[in-house]
Amino acid sequence: MAEHESEHAPYETYRGLPPLGGVCAMEEATAPGLSVDESVGRLKRFHYALKRLHRIFVSRLTAEPIYELKLSYSHHGHLCAEHVSSLRRRVGEMREPPLGLEDVPDGNLELYFDEIQSAPNTEELVMGLYGQAIPALAEALRRYRRETHPVADAPSVRLCRFALLELEDMVAFGERALASLVDDEARLAMAPWLATLKEMLSAAGGLDGTEPVAESLVERWHSKTPYVFDPIPQRDERFVDPYNAGVNPEAFLYDEAYPARVRTLMMYYKRIRELDVPEMMASVIEQTPDKPWDYYAEMTRQLWDEARHSMMGEIGFASLGIDWRKIPINFTWSLNINTQLKPIERHAVLFFIEQGLMPKTGKRFEWEVAFASGDPLSATFQDFDWADEVLHSQIGRRWYVTQMGTLNDAIDYGDRCWTQVVSDWKGYVERGLTEHRNWWPELYREACERWGTSPDPEIMNYATTYESQRADLKEIPQASG
Repeated sequence: MAEHESEHAPYETYRGLPPLGGVCAMEEATAPGLSVDESVGRLKRFHYALKRLHRIFVSRLTAEPIYELKLSYSHHGHLCAEHVSSLRRRVGEMREPPLGLEDVPDGNLELYFDEIQSAPNTEELVMGLYGQAIPALAEALRRYRRETHPVADAPSVRLCRFALLELEDMVAFGERALASLVDDEARLAMAPWLATLKEMLSAAGGLDGTEPVAESLVERWHSKTPYVFDPIPQRDERFVDPYNAGVNPEAFLYDEAYPARVRTLMMYYKRIRELDVPEMMASVIEQTPDKPWDYYAEMTRQLWDEARHSMMGEIGFASLGIDWRKIPINFTWSLNINTQLKPIERHAVLFFIEQGLMPKTGKRFEWEVAFASGDPLSATFQDFDWADEVLHSQIGRRWYVTQMGTLNDAIDYGDRCWTQVVSDWKGYVERGLTEHRNWWPELYREACERWGTSPDPEIMNYATTYESQRADLKEIPQASG
């Protein structure tokens, strides 16, 4: 390019306006760039990498105990899904029927992602994702932007630009996560495996296939044992007493005898407890094969929304100066559904609960309580939570109701599936898992201290439990969505 520039005077535009619609300088545009075939080949590899990353994030979410990683896997899985969808559309525009988007582009590249999928612990998984695969994908996208034609291939350049913005955020998150979770000793212990990952990627010709490709496959390491999804939700040590059912937040929230501000406090609890919804939805996505891609993309969007709702509860408590770690965050909803129902039955329960949130006594009511409470943060959260749930109902109609025939059939089936789910409240006590203590008084007392008010004795003594409402000890609907 330097030789080319030396032979010609700089390109002059009318009155000094940027040339080519501001896309690039003329000097950049005079080099030929990649062919359509070369472009499609690389884009298909990016698509494959993002699709595999999406699956790893979603499939490892449920059994990941660390709260912050559950949230990041929810978020980053959604972002990967969005970019998969964009790349599918772009490849379809580039003279490429049949698209071949479900094909594996290289055997060693498949092994590379199998190895990360099968990482045996959190530290190696985080290293594989954020220390290896995501930086490699980001660098491949940068190379693509440098080498393709900025005008002829402008739609692909735009997709890569947007993907890079979010991948670089993932890399930055990963650097902090690795610094926190993986010390020098752990890095040394996993060095042979990391060397194997690098060997696999090199044998694949790099993530984008621009380097020489090996004829043989690299020997597997962790993935010698095929990955098996773990449906049992795990929580880290900050989640105290997760089997606790000592308080029924729904009964309190919908009792209009209590002040709105106090009910909003219980609503923050409901929001943070929604962590169990991504744990359950991940199991549905992972264990429901052979669906159109849009199914996985939309379901992952909903999964991310539910993770955001949990974050809303965490933020709400932080705004009041209340440590959520003192409160038992029950996880038996996801535990019981994941272990007692089939994937389609779990989806049915999710839709059934969502439909219960659509009437005026559902999400609108929660927004009204939040608005009446005088807490603008809660009002904002419930406003967007309500909007999210309307979207989720539409997602359910597209991907669940269509399997059931009619809306009434779908709701009836979800109701039947929900009645099958049993929580053994007495058994939890007998096995020493919980005492179902009433944690509400201490939370309410601490909130009153923050508000500068005295606790109301009647509110203080609230002690409606799930167990007291159901003689057969089955869990009543928690409306986790």
